[in-house]
Amino acid sequence: MSFLRSSTRVFASVLVFALAGETAQAAGVRAGETISNTAQVSYSVGATTATTSSNTVNVVVAEIINVDVTIQTASVLVAPGATQRVLRYRVENTGNGPETFRLVANSTISSGDNFDPVLASPAIYLDNGDGVLGAGDTPYVAGSNDPVLVEDTFVIVLVANTIPAAATDGQNGFSSLTAEARTGVNTAGFVYPNAGFGNTDAVIGTSGGDDVAQGAYTVEAVSITAAKTQTLLNEFNGTQPIPGTRITYSVAVNAVGSGTASSAVFTDEIPANTTYVPGSLTLNSVAISDTADADAGVYETTPQPRVRVQLGNLTQASGTQTVQFAVIINP
Repeated sequence: MSFLRSSTRVFASVLVFALAGETAQAAGVRAGETISNTAQVSYSVGATTATTSSNTVNVVVAEIINVDVTIQTASVLVAPGATQRVLRYRVENTGNGPETFRLVANSTISSGDNFDPVLASPAIYLDNGDGVLGAGDTPYVAGSNDPVLVEDTFVIVLVANTIPAAATDGQNGFSSLTAEARTGVNTAGFVYPNAGFGNTDAVIGTSGGDDVAQGAYTVEAVSITAAKTQTLLNEFNGTQPIPGTRITYSVAVNAVGSGTASSAVFTDEIPANTTYVPGSLTLNSVAISDTADADAGVYETTPQPRVRVQLGNLTQASGTQTVQFAVIINP
């Protein structure tokens, strides 16, 4: 699609987006610049010298349309069911004149991935400069706030997706962003007469007037397992659970999968008809004090008696975290 643009209207629209970019390698002489040339011939006739000038020929530099889209976050780690997970792209005008670009996100890539992310609504945001999706970012509406970029400037674009709950550990899902010049998309060398900046011809460059980049979501699923055992010892060195018998509980906690279980906390309520044995709490065979202090554990009496142990961030590589404590069956 092509359209004519006046220089005044283009620069009024361009300002915000130019500030979001930075100077890159120049694309060449700016569209609309005039290249003039006049020849001179000097000669002598007898003792007299003279100079003759040719006519001046002018050529106005046409606009070449090129765009470059690159992914800034090649792979984003996600959990199944995660929402508003963002891929970050850079859209740069590598032509030689101001250009307007239409943005298109696609998360149904035909091959190579394990699942299709689901585009959020809205899915595309124009970044406010911090590279993180937040309240200051502008939802993109095609045809309403298409980014207008001066040559050699760029805008950061955020694409948000939801991860299907059925995605499993280690799977990949692809999502892409395409930028298309509003003046036109065509084969390299195609000319749109008078459609370029300053009413120059617009010539499609090697990018074809559009470009696409693809990012990936990699699922890092993690689950926590807890296996509990108990040993009994009564006053007769037997295992019958009579009043006064000591029960020692041992709970093996493991993280399974490639992800991280953040800020894991172990809690276990003291069973009814039993009493906690002071000083019996351990983590990986290391004693933990019953009071709230610098170590990882505590025995609490309210809202009801229980032990609590901070396990921190757990991964499969953390190995088994074993919590032990003891109670006495009330006499």
